[in-house]
Amino acid sequence: MADYRQQLSRSPFTTSRRRMLAAAALAPMLSAAPARAGALSARREDHALVEPVMTRPADWADVGAVLGRPGDMRRFMYHTAFPRRDLKVLSRGVLIDPALALGTHVSFVRYSDHSTLLMGDVVVTERELQHVCDVLQRHGIMQTAIHKHLLAHEPPVWWLHVHAHGHDPVAVGRGLRAAFDRTGTPPAAPAPPAAPVDLDTLAIDAAMGVKGTTDGVVYKSTYVRRETVTDGHLVLPPGLGSTTSVNFQPLGGGRAAVSGDLVMIAGEVQPVLTALRHGGIELVEVHHHNLDDQPRLFFVHYWAVGDAIGLAKAVRKAVDTTNVVPMPGGAG
Repeated sequence: MADYRQQLSRSPFTTSRRRMLAAAALAPMLSAAPARAGALSARREDHALVEPVMTRPADWADVGAVLGRPGDMRRFMYHTAFPRRDLKVLSRGVLIDPALALGTHVSFVRYSDHSTLLMGDVVVTERELQHVCDVLQRHGIMQTAIHKHLLAHEPPVWWLHVHAHGHDPVAVGRGLRAAFDRTGTPPAAPAPPAAPVDLDTLAIDAAMGVKGTTDGVVYKSTYVRRETVTDGHLVLPPGLGSTTSVNFQPLGGGRAAVSGDLVMIAGEVQPVLTALRHGGIELVEVHHHNLDDQPRLFFVHYWAVGDAIGLAKAVRKAVDTTNVVPMPGGAG
């Protein structure tokens, strides 16, 4: 973490002072629930912040077993993806690639007090939504946001942010698996062979000011907040629930569908929305990901179809109104 903070301190962006406080993590709402996630109170008398610690894939073997698929390490995070390849979603006439906006993702982080934090984003159809919430609540896993990533689309899809903090990550994994089993999320499958992205990625990198990464046919540019972000008394590792993402799905002829979200503090919201609209980018939703984060973060989801390089330049103007830096190594 120290090396990463030193790198961020060299950024030309203006630093916003973070406020340090101990906020209370919400207790589970159903006291008689089985297989509890073991939620902990985030209230600490000494107001001390707790740092994440590095782990290895082997440390999460039991979690991977109950989730039913292997994950990977992304710095401090044990990350597992559940792409909704079962869904054929059309938005504004575009068939959405799962990597653009249909990826369920969950991440586990270990802390120096031996507790574990789960955060994630779950893709559900409208018919699945209430059943999934019921299962998550029975397992002590909180829902911190229910929102949209896309404009008019069929079938109706929602995105659900999940959160749990405790000492039993396997119980959390069981709760997630029980919830996912109420959806059409397909079993784990080998990733399709990598294919060249049908876009001028070098020009996109130049426009975005960050080296992008590929996820199947989708090209992604990712940034993180320069401030240290906390959730209650927990220091969030860079990239956990506080990233700006710009995703390009090629449509042929240099055109792309662009979707993602920009992370903002309150004072940045209006400049970002204005910059996006001036660039011809459509606004989808403004919302939160967390309940107890400091600084208080907001996210705007957006949508556009057009020349990929022109859209990259337009989104970059909005990104430049926020206090972010390129994520080292690309996607988190």
